[in-house]
Amino acid sequence: MPTMRERFIAVTSDLLDSDPNIALILADIGVGQFKETGVVDRHPGRVVNMGIREQLLISFAAGMAKEGFRPIVHSYAPFLTERPWEQIKLDFAHQGVSGILVSIGATFDEADWGRTHQAPEDVPLIATLPDWRIHVPGHPDEVEAQLRAAASDDSNVYIRMSTATNEQAHLTGGPGFSTIRTGSGDAPTVIVVGPMLDVVTRATADLDVTVLYVNTIRPFDSETLRSVLQAPEVVLVEPYLEGTSTAEVSLALQATPHRVLSLGTSRRENRHYGTGAEHFAAHGLDEAGIRASITEFVAQRVAV
Repeated sequence: MPTMRERFIAVTSDLLDSDPNIALILADIGVGQFKETGVVDRHPGRVVNMGIREQLLISFAAGMAKEGFRPIVHSYAPFLTERPWEQIKLDFAHQGVSGILVSIGATFDEADWGRTHQAPEDVPLIATLPDWRIHVPGHPDEVEAQLRAAASDDSNVYIRMSTATNEQAHLTGGPGFSTIRTGSGDAPTVIVVGPMLDVVTRATADLDVTVLYVNTIRPFDSETLRSVLQAPEVVLVEPYLEGTSTAEVSLALQATPHRVLSLGTSRRENRHYGTGAEHFAAHGLDEAGIRASITEFVAQRVAV
C-alpha cells in the first residue's frame, strides 16, 4: 500500500495534468518527488518552488488564488501552519480567497528531528479560523478522496497527512461520522479521529463502547453524534492537542447533560528525544494508555 504522501503526490500530479486551474506551491519540501512525476517540467508556470520561505509560500499561493487558480500548498505541518500563521490568517481567511494546505509530519511523525518538526498544535490553530474544512485522514484512500473533492471545491481546506495509517479506509462520501461499533444502551460513545482508529479499536476490543470514526473534524458532525449517543458520555480521541474538539462536542450536546473525556497530546512540554511511538505513549495515546483512561472514565460514572 502506498503511503499517504505517495498517494498525495500521485493525485496532485494527475490534477495538474487534468485541470489547468490547479497550481502547486512548494517550499523545497517535496520538490524532488514531484520532479520524478514529470509535472515540474510539464507545468513550469503552475508548479512553483519558493525555497525555504514559508511566509512567502502562503502569500504567493493566496496571490495565485486571487488570479483564479486553485493552489495546493505543501510542506511539513509546523512549517505550513505555525511559521506562516499570520499569512494564513490574513492572506487567505481575511482576503476571502481559498486554497488547499496539505501537510506531512503530523504530531510526532518526525520526532527524531526534535521539537521544530513536531506539530501537535496545527489542527487547533487552523480550527480557530472560520469556515475552514479540516481533514485528518487515516488511510491513503481517504487522502485521495479528500484531495479530489477539495480540488473541485472553493473553500479553504487543510489536509493533515501522517505516516500512521489504519488498515482499512472508511469513505462516507462526505464529512460525517462512520459507526464502527455499537455498544449497549449504557455504553459511552468514543469518537476516534483519523489514524488513531486501529489503536483505539484494539484498546477497546472487550469494552462496552460505541465507536464513531471521523476523518473530517471541521465541520463537526453534531447530528450523527446526537443520533447515535446512548449514554450521555463521550470520549474524544484525537492525534493532536487534547481538547481540540471538546467545545464542538459540548455544543452538539448542549441540551443534554453529558461528560466528555478528551484524549490527545497533553499541554505539558516534553523535552525528551524519542521515537514517535514513545512520545505518544508518554502522552497516554498508546493502546494501554487509552484503555486505562477510558476504563477510569467509565468507573467514575459508576462511583457517582
